[in-house]
Amino acid sequence: MNKQSAIEVAAIPRNDSRTRSRLCKAFVLTVVMLAGIGLEAQAFTKTDWPEHSSQQKKTAINQVKSYSCPMHPEVKSTKRGKCPKCKMDLRLDRAATSSAVTGTQNLVADNAAAMSASSTDTANTESNESGSARKMVIPEVDVLDQNGNALHFYSDLIKGKTVAINFIFTNCTTICPPLAATFARVQKDLGDKAGRDVHFISISVDPLTDTPERLKAWGAKFKVGDGWTFVTGEKQEIDKLLNALGASVSRREDHSPTVIVGNDLKGVWTRTYGLARSAQLVGLIMDVIEGKVDESLTKETAKP
Repeated sequence: MNKQSAIEVAAIPRNDSRTRSRLCKAFVLTVVMLAGIGLEAQAFTKTDWPEHSSQQKKTAINQVKSYSCPMHPEVKSTKRGKCPKCKMDLRLDRAATSSAVTGTQNLVADNAAAMSASSTDTANTESNESGSARKMVIPEVDVLDQNGNALHFYSDLIKGKTVAINFIFTNCTTICPPLAATFARVQKDLGDKAGRDVHFISISVDPLTDTPERLKAWGAKFKVGDGWTFVTGEKQEIDKLLNALGASVSRREDHSPTVIVGNDLKGVWTRTYGLARSAQLVGLIMDVIEGKVDESLTKETAKP
């Protein structure tokens, strides 16, 4: 072996050592880069998750909607439309929509929960909202009439009597004036029976605004006769009363043109459309006075 060959052979181990060192460094650098990319991807995923979750919630809200009739709460639909019973526009059930976000209940359960939550006494509210000839459970709340007299709602206005009840507020410019005008016509058509055999009650759904004085002035426009009482009072008391009667709404403008007709003595109660023809309402009231409800008449009266 000559001298040059010996030098080349001696250089091989040193070159191999350098090569291995370079490969190790390259491998370590690659691992570090991959780890960094992984951490960045994980951080990006965590940052994006709330937005993704929010989109899922929005999708759930958009997918689960329920519409119901303000007069017939049992009439429900997943689409806009009109109530087949009274032809009123179906309204979006806000409680059912919000509860759908949780994803813990189906639509039927959500609607049932929303209806139950609207009253402090679930069983009483369901019974009172049924619209059939059942006994109403009416709370003994403190109220004021249009003359400023303090009354106990059940014992002074309902107990042992036949009554027709509607719901109004004095700033209303839509259904409230026609509701009051209809009551005035019915009262006139009933003659001396009004105030003797049947009593009329209009409950304000805006007690914070409707003072006794405002109610008296508003009622005077419709020539209120004897036996027609306008009711207001402390908001907490009126809210309790509206809940019990199945007439509670989150916005006063959303209250329905419902009339509740009942005979407390005989335990007969029903509800109907408050803007029906006077003759139809008179017929229904006369039946309730007798302690009966003609279901065919109730359905006919429900038509606008």
